[in-house]
Amino acid sequence: MTYLRPVQFVDTPIGLTDGSVARLAGGMQWFAAYELVDGADRRIVPVAAIGQEGERAATLHARITALRPPLVLGERTLRLDQPLVAGILNVTPDSFSDGGAHVGDPAGAAAAGIDMAAAGAALIDVGGESTRPGAAAVWEGDEIARVVPAIERLARGGAAVSIDTRKAAVMEAALAAGAGIVNDVSALLWDDRALEVVARAAAPVVLMHSPDPRDGGHGRVAYRDVVREVFDWLEARIDAVVAAGVERRRILVDPGIGFGKSLSDNLALINGLAAFHGFGCAIMLGVSRKRMIGALSAEAPAAERLPGSLALALRGADLGVQVLRVHDVAETVQALRVWRGLRDRALAGG
Repeated sequence: MTYLRPVQFVDTPIGLTDGSVARLAGGMQWFAAYELVDGADRRIVPVAAIGQEGERAATLHARITALRPPLVLGERTLRLDQPLVAGILNVTPDSFSDGGAHVGDPAGAAAAGIDMAAAGAALIDVGGESTRPGAAAVWEGDEIARVVPAIERLARGGAAVSIDTRKAAVMEAALAAGAGIVNDVSALLWDDRALEVVARAAAPVVLMHSPDPRDGGHGRVAYRDVVREVFDWLEARIDAVVAAGVERRRILVDPGIGFGKSLSDNLALINGLAAFHGFGCAIMLGVSRKRMIGALSAEAPAAERLPGSLALALRGADLGVQVLRVHDVAETVQALRVWRGLRDRALAGG
């Protein structure tokens, strides 16, 4: 299937009035051409000539450049015209980076989430089951008991909350407790009721790619063209979710960095992130403290991967990612403020 990857990025929008330069949705990056991938055919097409490449190319171009509508979460509205930070709040004993920090302490978990919001997180992503390779399955009742007390406290404190779960019952309980977004690493495929729950609630949902969503998400696949294959999988999943009654504007996508992918796959996906704007959906990127950072930095343990996490977050921001899911909120927010200052010509006085 055809996809477009914006290339030939430029620092200033020279020539914009004549249609020769376009801009990524939700980002501040300008580009002058696409790499058009159609089967075995790959070629560079100037932005100004994209209308000659057929209806699908024109549709993808329109989606890539269109501003994303804000996410409305009850009384909260999250604008997507600049990258936002989602703070990771695990209430699990065994998550790879910070498991155990808040187990059995909903007040402490909520306080940590409020601190993230005060540091600049637009969203607090609460999870009660680890998705690391080999993690033990958690009964839905235990998962609900872990996440709901923290979500209730966060919602009362005014924080926007997402629930990181694969289970329909947990989604229902979390949404009733005040969560506004469902973040599902299985793209609503693990639990047969999950899609129905999300559609009925009219809640925004994050659909993440993995090669085996019903079996944990970490099966290894030999990709021939990982960007295209992940793009096609997510496109099919979006179509199915829209057909079930979820509005496209409420869907976010996540390429699933680290889930059943090699280091080279992960690097290719990050460098190819701009292609995923072709869905017309906001993009969430979760790379914070992940194994690929250790693989590129002398096997640094998870607690020592902040610099690499920031590098990847800024790369995502450059390529128009709307939501960055991170452990280190204050540091990422500061990095993004500097990034915006460098790129905002008015602020820089340029």
